[in-house]
Amino acid sequence: MAAATAPAPTVSNEKSHPDTTIRIYNTLSKVKEPFETIEPSKVGMYLCGPTVYAEAHIGHMVGPVIFDTVKRYLTYCGYEVTWVVNITDVDDKLINSAKARGISMFQLATQMTADYLSNLKSLGVDQIDHMPRATENMDEIIKFVQELVDQSFAYVSGGDVFFDVTRDPQYGRLSNRSVDAQQGEGGEAAARKRSSGDFALWKSAKPNEPSWDSPWGKGRPGWHIECSAMSRRILGKTFDIHGGGLDLVFPHHENELAQSRCCHNAPMVKYWMHNGLMRASAATGKVGGKSDRNADTTTTTANATTEPADDVAGKISRSKGAGGLAQLIEKQTGERIRFFLLKSHYRSTTLFGDEPLAEAGTALETFYRLFDRYERIAGVSAYSIEFNKRRSEFTAPEIKSDAISEVLRLRESFLAKMDDDFNTGGAVSDLFDISRCLNRLIESTGLEDSKKRTPDNVAALTAGIKILRELAAILGLFLKPCKQSSQSEGGSAEVVEGLMQLIIQIRADARTKKDFATSDLVRNGLTSLGITLQDGKDGTLWEQKKS
Repeated sequence: MAAATAPAPTVSNEKSHPDTTIRIYNTLSKVKEPFETIEPSKVGMYLCGPTVYAEAHIGHMVGPVIFDTVKRYLTYCGYEVTWVVNITDVDDKLINSAKARGISMFQLATQMTADYLSNLKSLGVDQIDHMPRATENMDEIIKFVQELVDQSFAYVSGGDVFFDVTRDPQYGRLSNRSVDAQQGEGGEAAARKRSSGDFALWKSAKPNEPSWDSPWGKGRPGWHIECSAMSRRILGKTFDIHGGGLDLVFPHHENELAQSRCCHNAPMVKYWMHNGLMRASAATGKVGGKSDRNADTTTTTANATTEPADDVAGKISRSKGAGGLAQLIEKQTGERIRFFLLKSHYRSTTLFGDEPLAEAGTALETFYRLFDRYERIAGVSAYSIEFNKRRSEFTAPEIKSDAISEVLRLRESFLAKMDDDFNTGGAVSDLFDISRCLNRLIESTGLEDSKKRTPDNVAALTAGIKILRELAAILGLFLKPCKQSSQSEGGSAEVVEGLMQLIIQIRADARTKKDFATSDLVRNGLTSLGITLQDGKDGTLWEQKKS
């Protein structure tokens, strides 16, 4: 029987959503491509979830927060998005961890899945539509393996089933590796393989380990086949976006791509999106992603095992002592951590540590103070303002105001950056500029003085806050009043803001009286506390810098 070969990865379809100009960096093509969905106005998106053998750590939140934001933006732009995140609940690490804890693999997986879901909720990740578990999709997995065997892309050897990488001429395109450069798993399995790069689709049962009946005997699936089978069941043979960390490009995504493409004679995915990895801020060396947010090339790790790896050099992982995520969330708040993960481009490396988190917290206070000022001025909470949920619903406010004109310009800038490969880092910068613009409006019109306040100026401020909340909601921010973290300084934000305005006024009076000694004393004293003053034509703004 002649050996089957995999097809070239081509998909042709008409432009699916002409009102948007989104571009996505595709790891497969190594360039940004116009976003054109397979089915008009609909998006199928898959993200590789965790292997639930221990409590989640902060690194497990990077992908979910990023792709939760991607779904929010695509939905805002008018797409109907189905987002799938899988749970790997059968695996060597699960089996070993369960034995160490003295419980069953199924019990451990249930406990750790609950921990993972709780942490997702705390970070505002609530856009997932399906969370399939490998153990609940065994029939689909076995069927998929059998189809590969029937087409001669896979072979049975000693109760195991392996994918034959030499049958796929496209193998290695995602990770830029040749077949000759592949390194397969060693041990007993190596002797049963035709070539070292072949990977397991089905593993024969070992004594006292969970197993399922199959045409090849009792066993369990390999890691890669699980995602191919579950994504096909829910999203179809070819879908729009597949996401994951850069550490998954090889071997996991390369193998997923190969087995799905060969099985279906069609591409598995149109756009492969990979987020940069997280490493401790004190670590040296680059891990996984590019630190330059504008880079259009991808660095992949050289891990060649057939199970999830936690030991990529420098990355945050369980084997590096990471953990205690629930405690971290309690200490820092979920919104602060989410903001921290979104303040840079998703393809860049995230530097994790106390100092970066503190910087994120300080930055968020800028918005919280603005919301507090608005509530004092308008008499209602900024969180009560209704805002547009869809891009097509937006109409510019009919308010003659230089501040609102600037806010509208910044809104367009925000959307342009999100259209350009979901550049949340650049979009966050626009949110800060909007905040500064609205603070200048408050200062220049004297809105905090009830005697100077006018309905038109309050209406302008309200329109600006509405736009700010509309854009922030795309990032999953400021959807509800934030609980203060355990690291917050004593005293309410309202008191702090009031004191700062009093100090600014004292300094202004001193300058008017040419009492520069007092003026300098105020400024220098604030500087020593990490607070800077910014004098402008519209008044004086203050900002707390990192210590």
